[in-house]
Parts: sequence; structure tokens; C-alpha cells
Amino acid sequence: MSLNRNLVVGLAGFSLVLATCGGDEPATDAAQPSPVSSDAAGDDAAADTAAGIVGLSTISAIEAAAITDAPPADLVVLDVRTPEEFAEGHLEGAVLVDFYDADFADQLAALDPDVPYLLYCRSGNRSGETLGVMEQLGFTSVADVDGGIIAWADAGLSITGG
Repeated sequence: MSLNRNLVVGLAGFSLVLATCGGDEPATDAAQPSPVSSDAAGDDAAADTAAGIVGLSTISAIEAAAITDAPPADLVVLDVRTPEEFAEGHLEGAVLVDFYDADFADQLAALDPDVPYLLYCRSGNRSGETLGVMEQLGFTSVADVDGGIIAWADAGLSITGG
């Protein structure tokens, strides 16, 4: 009986450790390398990211700029802000799909899930949610710009329109 009690206490403790260490980060596929912030790895991370978008990830504005400077074939730059925000300025060549449209998920589902996407919004909140929707829809190559167009502008990168 003592062995069973110790096993139950041990499993409960292990479960508690897992619950407290899990945080809010989504699970990632262990076979895929985690994206490295260019702040930590310098220009090498941006160069690696520019080689192509693999999996679903969140990347810095500098890494995103490296992608747009040497885009993979069929890259779609996807802006999920409102038309008014888009008119104020957007990334060159961006396609607008308004996050607040009633049929937003249907519009995403109509896109080709097999081409690479560079995804952004104003600050990263809407695009972060969109990344999850795209994952559920079976998209395989999506990079979300951490901090959105605000981070892009703060990095001194070019914005079209406005």
C-alpha cells in the first residue's frame, strides 16, 4: 500500500511540475528547429530565415525583412488589419484579409495552404490568433511578425502607402 501511495504522490508532484513549467507557449514539433530571435543570434538567424519559411513560427521584424528581401517562391505577405489601417501604410505587396470580417476564417480557408506566408497585423495580437487559425486549417509555412507593423517600423524598415 505504501508503494501505491508513493507512486500517486510522485505522479501528482510530476503533474504539478509539468503544469507550472508549461506556460502559455503552444507545443511545437520536436523535429522542427525553433526559430531563433535575431537579437540573440545576429544576422545569421535572419539569413537562415530568408532561406525559406519552415513550419509555423513567430519571427522578428529583422528576420521578416530578410524574407521579403529574398522571398521564397510564391511568398504571400498577409496583412490581417482593417482596411483603414492598411491604407495608412503596409508592407510592400501585402494582401489584406480583415481579421474582423465575419467570414475571416472562410477567407483564410480559400487561400493556398501549401505556399509560404509572412503574416502581420498592427502589434502581433491579431496575427498571433490568425497563426493558430491557419494551423488548424492545415497551413504548413507561416511566419508571424512579432510585434507586427509597429515592430517593423521601429526597426526602421520600409512601409508602403500612408
